[in-house]
Amino acid sequence: MAGFSDCTPDPALLERARRGDMQAHEVLYRGYARPVFTLASRILDDPAQAEEVLQDTCIEIIRNVAGFREDAAFGGWVKRIATNKALAHLRSAWHRKGRRFADDEAEDPAMAGSTQGDVAVGVADQEGLARALAMLTPAARAVVWLYDVEGFSHEEIAALMGKSISFSKSRLARAHRQLRALLAEDEEVQPCMRQPNSC
Repeated sequence: MAGFSDCTPDPALLERARRGDMQAHEVLYRGYARPVFTLASRILDDPAQAEEVLQDTCIEIIRNVAGFREDAAFGGWVKRIATNKALAHLRSAWHRKGRRFADDEAEDPAMAGSTQGDVAVGVADQEGLARALAMLTPAARAVVWLYDVEGFSHEEIAALMGKSISFSKSRLARAHRQLRALLAEDEEVQPCMRQPNSC
């Protein structure tokens, strides 16, 4: 699977894009479209909104590629733009529904211990994991995806979401507990589905 580290263009292509060459923009787009869509889909759990994030990210890159510093990682720059766009969509969805971004839950400093990767490691059934992730609140799903998959720190997540570091830590701990419970339920249900007489 192509990731953000795979969308590093060669300097000549980047220079052509800076000059406004539409073919260069298209080549760049093909390099980052899949990882941007995947990130947005996981955060938003809505393909239509993920497509909007992809388009918004593309527009932002075209507008700002001339100012991109070559000493920075292009994939990291694209990932940051896509993350900001996805979180903006998440925030706007919450505001449209009249909710706070914090999932209407108070921060719980006692739950701030991180358990990075303890849920995803050893999960053979990716469909079960996808179903479990979809059952999380949008903010919890965003924190899990950004921390466990994209490798953002709690400090970075807090800054992106406009929240405290303890918000990120508590959301992650709570989400990991929920995922463990949901995956355990899924494992209990799945054998029955495979062998109807075994339940």
